[in-house]
Amino acid sequence: MPRPRATAPTAPGAHRAPGPPRTPGPPRTPGPRPAPGTADEVVRWAAFSCALVPVVLLWYGTSPAGAAGTALGLAAVTAACRFLLRRSEHGARHPAAARRGGRHTRSSTPVD
Repeated sequence: MPRPRATAPTAPGAHRAPGPPRTPGPPRTPGPRPAPGTADEVVRWAAFSCALVPVVLLWYGTSPAGAAGTALGLAAVTAACRFLLRRSEHGARHPAAARRGGRHTRSSTPVD
């Protein structure tokens, strides 16, 4: 069933009042933008943290080797999380791929 229009109907032959003249602006280019909260945004923040945390550690007197080790550890965790986030997004876009996981049972084994 079509939804009613929110605007008031106008009489036939009635014209709208002229508005301010339109000034041409830059053309809109609808580029692909990731939705808020996607893996790309999370990975960007993680990469920022991988750079910021060692700097803060050095600022507070940690040894350069300790700060470098922390940076490597954070980079490894970030890479693993990026992999898992991409994999989960892929499964969300392709429901058939998500169904492949789970328990694998024989046909004669009862499943709850």
